[in-house]
Amino acid sequence: MSKIDTEGLAPAPEVLSGAGLALPDKRHHHYSLLTARDKVLLTLMVGVPLFVFLVLIWGTTLVSVALSFTDWNGVDPIRWVGLDNYTYLLNGYPFFWEAVKNNLWYLLVFIGFATPMGILLAVLLDREIRGSWLYQSIFFTPVVLSLAVVGLIWQLQLSPSAGNGFIDSMLTGTGLVAPANAPDWFGNAGPLFGIGILPSQNMASVLLVASWRHIGYIMVLYLAGLKSVDPSLREAAAIDGANERQTFFHVVFPVMAPINVVIVVVTVIESLRAFDLVYIINHGKNGLELLSTLITNNALSEAQLIGFGSAIAVILLLVALVPIVAYLTRVMRTEE
Repeated sequence: MSKIDTEGLAPAPEVLSGAGLALPDKRHHHYSLLTARDKVLLTLMVGVPLFVFLVLIWGTTLVSVALSFTDWNGVDPIRWVGLDNYTYLLNGYPFFWEAVKNNLWYLLVFIGFATPMGILLAVLLDREIRGSWLYQSIFFTPVVLSLAVVGLIWQLQLSPSAGNGFIDSMLTGTGLVAPANAPDWFGNAGPLFGIGILPSQNMASVLLVASWRHIGYIMVLYLAGLKSVDPSLREAAAIDGANERQTFFHVVFPVMAPINVVIVVVTVIESLRAFDLVYIINHGKNGLELLSTLITNNALSEAQLIGFGSAIAVILLLVALVPIVAYLTRVMRTEE
């Protein structure tokens, strides 16, 4: 038995080697649960989307950065102009700072009005009131619709020609407003109430429409977060004598911190990527200038100022990276 592996009742290695039998070298054998076909499919499933992402997203981004230092119009040879596009954009282009102001008003209205209203509706609907599913459907319907369709719907309500929209017809028909004084919702580029720092009346109308959609979006996000809150936390707060308002602000709201961060980031990005509504109304002109529409109106206009439009796109990219980096940094810290 000296030559036998008594533990496994198998021949000892020296017996096999003495008999001239080759022993497998386990150090050089790697076994995989994936077949060759599985590896090919996995490579295609990961590699193709990654390639498309790198080419269509980062590739076009890098190309836009490079073109922002040129005056290329899409036809003539590319001519490098250095920082001339950025200099003119910041100091001479008449619509840039107006667009920045409008984007800031988008953000302020979303953060100060639309987002709190969405959270309020979510809190009310979280009480399981009768018919809550119906209210959720009503408020979420604008989110399902594309922004182009939303713009067309509100054009019928607030016609670009004063007095022709449904709301204007209702106001003048009931005698609340004289026909001569009917507001021209999308036809007045002057500042609201004549105060220069405020957005134009056109932009104020667009902000009202955009808020109508954004409220439902935030409501659904926050309602999903409220459903995940442990009910025992509210019960403990009620036992300690806290009312509903105290329970929400001191117990529920802090627990909802991850959802709150997501909502802030979504709100900021939505305000920066605003495009569809203003473009469907009047192509982002006449008081409705936004950074996104300036890119389109310059790069895709008859003049085809692709280099200048790319410079605006780079500015918008840098601004958008701030909330994105802040969000990713917080997520990575949370995971650690």
